[in-house]
Amino acid sequence: MPQPTEGAGAKDMTEESKRAEARQWVGLAVLVLPCVLASMDLSVMFVTLPSLTADLQPSSSELLWIMDAYGFLLAGLLITMGTLGDRFGRRRVLLTGAAAFGLASALAAYASSPEILIAARALMGIAGATLAPSTLSLIRNMFHDDRQRATAVGVWTAGFAGGAVVGPIIGGLLLEHFWWGSVFLINVPVMILLLVLGPLLLPEYRDPKPGRFDLLGALLSLVAVLAVIYGVKMTAEHGFGWTPAACIVAGLVVGALFIRRQRTTVNPMIDLAMFRTRRFNVPLLIDALATFAMIGFSLFNWQFMQLVLGMSPFESALWSLPTFLVMPVGIALATAMAPRIGKPNVMTAGLLVAAAGYIALSLIRTDSGIVYLVSALTVVSIGIGGVSAVVTEVILSAAPPERAGAASALAETSAEFGGALGIAVLGSIGTAVYRSQMESQAPAGLSPHELAAAEETLGGAVDTAAALPHHAAQALRSVAFDAFTHEMRIAAVVSVVLTAGGAILIATMLRAARNQPGPATSPTTAPGQTTQHGGHDQADEPPVPTPMS
Repeated sequence: MPQPTEGAGAKDMTEESKRAEARQWVGLAVLVLPCVLASMDLSVMFVTLPSLTADLQPSSSELLWIMDAYGFLLAGLLITMGTLGDRFGRRRVLLTGAAAFGLASALAAYASSPEILIAARALMGIAGATLAPSTLSLIRNMFHDDRQRATAVGVWTAGFAGGAVVGPIIGGLLLEHFWWGSVFLINVPVMILLLVLGPLLLPEYRDPKPGRFDLLGALLSLVAVLAVIYGVKMTAEHGFGWTPAACIVAGLVVGALFIRRQRTTVNPMIDLAMFRTRRFNVPLLIDALATFAMIGFSLFNWQFMQLVLGMSPFESALWSLPTFLVMPVGIALATAMAPRIGKPNVMTAGLLVAAAGYIALSLIRTDSGIVYLVSALTVVSIGIGGVSAVVTEVILSAAPPERAGAASALAETSAEFGGALGIAVLGSIGTAVYRSQMESQAPAGLSPHELAAAEETLGGAVDTAAALPHHAAQALRSVAFDAFTHEMRIAAVVSVVLTAGGAILIATMLRAARNQPGPATSPTTAPGQTTQHGGHDQADEPPVPTPMS
């Protein structure tokens, strides 16, 4: 099958002929399904762990790898898989990954030992890394009209974000009726559906002149990402230490070697020229900042619901549903307003809305209640949802079509780094605030062991209080809850600064970027070929358009 070069013959096409039809929209629905599952498998483990642990009885080290193997390999291989899609065919890589994801899910469902489950989760992470960049880059090929592509990216964003929210809910429902492996087994029929419908509804696309695959570059990118994320995660869980610091430094050094290789090799995995324009690098930074605040703060709202308010994991997951259900509202508003007021203005407004939600969270108290918490988080979700949809579409539009897979992978990788850093930084700040307040205000009469456990984490304080007499337990919980809400308020203030700072960054730098030259046209672009940005063809007007227009 000949591989089309996107944009060929665009001068002869009318705007109407570029608009997607029913086939493309049905194809979008097919593309969203694997994204929902890929993100769902990041969060479903939280409700699965108790029954899984009781059955397989993993050690503490094995339990850590059961949790982390999927996410680590998913993050580490995004760039490689995005580049593979550009070179060998995005649909081909997507369907290959879907088949592998389904097989690995079946292996995880029927794992009879911790070692088998760790291996299955690792295979799921490798396969899952194909899904996000392949689906997002295919959207770039299927939707040529700027407004339709923005809507499609918004649907994709809602699906990816929604999977993380509904994961614990679906997992809880399945665990009430089936064994723990059922949370993995539900992936299989969805992947079979993708394998059947994908060849019928999804177009194929690959770079017509990809060159040789840079295996050494792929290895360097994997090691760099894994080392940094591992070091950040260990810092978040155990505090600063030489081992996690060494991992971060090693990752940064390998990352520098990766960048140097991309500058010198004949066939680089990443076109570094994309980073020379603010239309690409600023949205990447904004994506990381928004994820930093949202994922980092999620550490606190889940603990507040379950430990301070006493909810079960399933009940707290149900209360988190409104934050997911309003996200399409933010996406729809952002998509509708972007052509009218400009994408920089929409992203600025979204970040300011999110900042308003974090301001409300900075005023939370122990007795604020679930309605107050969910209302504030809903405001944050509306703002971040709109920003995420628009910023992803901007990144896609700023990259040359044949580099859409790599650009999609970079967008996802920046979000992964943002989330990991958010957990580490906000978690470390929160822990320091909590311990400081507990050390000065802990009630008298606790043994050294009880005091150490209560000062370590809020969960430790709650468990310690459960074994104390009524009045002593009540006093300990009161102090611990006050200390936790204090650290929660500090984390919210940091999130306000980040989101408001991001809004200022967009309002200043992206406006200046309107006068920057656009990204270089790929040497494989045919004569007369045009690339769409912001709903205009570059060949149709003298000024170089920007994807933010």
